Amino acid sequence: MCQYKCVKKNDLIRHVRRHTGEKPYTCDLCDHKCSDNSRLQIHIRYKHTKEKNFTCHPYKCYICDYRCSQRGNLETHIKYKHTKEKNFSCDMCQYKCVTKSRLSIHLRKHTGEKPYKCDICDYRCSHRGNLEAHIKYKHTKEKSFSCHVCQHKCVTKSDLSKHLRQHTGEKPYKCDICDYRCSHGGYLETHIKHKHTKEKNFSCHVCQYKCVTKSELSKHFRQHTGEKPYECDFCDYRCLRRDVLENHIKYKHTKEKNFSCHMCHYKCVRKDQLNLHLRKHTGEKPYQCDLCDYRCSFKCNLNNHTLSKHTE
Repeated sequence: MCQYKCVKKNDLIRHVRRHTGEKPYTCDLCDHKCSDNSRLQIHIRYKHTKEKNFTCHPYKCYICDYRCSQRGNLETHIKYKHTKEKNFSCDMCQYKCVTKSRLSIHLRKHTGEKPYKCDICDYRCSHRGNLEAHIKYKHTKEKSFSCHVCQHKCVTKSDLSKHLRQHTGEKPYKCDICDYRCSHGGYLETHIKHKHTKEKNFSCHVCQYKCVTKSELSKHFRQHTGEKPYECDFCDYRCLRRDVLENHIKYKHTKEKNFSCHMCHYKCVRKDQLNLHLRKHTGEKPYQCDLCDYRCSFKCNLNNHTLSKHTE
């Protein structure tokens, strides 16, 4: 199934579970399942006994107060948080990462390998975390994590961390080629493909649309199918994309306006709204009529002009 090699048969059995998704070890205190006993013990310590003593967390970071139960976790922590070294590189793109396991997961984007399968439906994916999130999103509908700043709720802790960056403005991901920074690793990969490699490997079989990532194609395809998988928790609103849902919640429910004009008192929900507003101050008019010299700041004004001046 892959090129993994090991010394012991038990190591091979544990590894094969990554491909099969088998989780034979079940927690007696909750429904959590895992692929090997050591992970089960770690789960029990963290989630149930809440043990933070030296016995359960013998490995301590020499730079900060971080403690953990496994040496590998400590080494990964030091690389991520302190040394920032990325020794593993993808041969097929410019992606670099801290650990070999991260590289293996990334490579599945190129190979298309999807070793994890949902037990409830036909969904398959390349990462265990994606499978767990899928089950919560599509089947259990469980949203256990809440934002302390607004009313947003989400399925996973990582989703909550990403959401909180909207409030803090944190952008931990930086492009190695230019000064672009962003709040999400996926945005960085899309940026590199859009701005630097220019590769568009995904095509729509219904129309001529091409795009950089498979997720973009999936979002586009919803325009043909009419699928609206994102549903508001506060009303009956449904939409095609998660970012559209987040904007809806800000507009209709939380009324949160994080973007302010530095030239007047105007505030708005989205950055693109602020950019449009700023044209009132700068006088920028990027839209030009193809039939006359008319220019304007907003596309809707150009459409109105064309209808009124040139349409018979």
